[in-house]
Amino acid sequence: MTGEISTAPRLLALIAATLALAGCGQAGTPRPPTAADLPLAGGARIITRARQCDKGVSAYCAVEFVVVDDHYRNSTELVAAEDSYLRAHGWTAGNGDFGTESAADSPGHRLRLTYAGAQYDLEGVDLGWTQRSRKITAALSSAVFDRAPAISLMLETGSS
Repeated sequence: MTGEISTAPRLLALIAATLALAGCGQAGTPRPPTAADLPLAGGARIITRARQCDKGVSAYCAVEFVVVDDHYRNSTELVAAEDSYLRAHGWTAGNGDFGTESAADSPGHRLRLTYAGAQYDLEGVDLGWTQRSRKITAALSSAVFDRAPAISLMLETGSS
């Protein structure tokens, strides 16, 4: 009987430790951004989106978008309009992950946005500089083939 009494407290301690470890990482995992969080220049519309989250050591959540706006002649003009829109709304410019990509941080650094013209983002995928979901890559390819002014954007939670 003595063995049974001492086993119960150990079992309770093991259960408590397991529950504590199971909660690790979840409280710190940021909520995924949504389309409502995406600052877009007037007239731009989302044609595709794909969500991705990683709850690992460097937890992050992001949403990839393909955006078009027929008011511009090409994606370069659309990227410039997005740059201006972000600056006008207090976002700070930053460097993207590769040469032709731009980036910006929201006021308070809660969100980070990286973006590039469709053809440049596809080049980055082709050269292995960046990764995009198949859904996003297909939408970018279609936009380039249709000669639509399109940009690729990735919105992720920041570090604040």
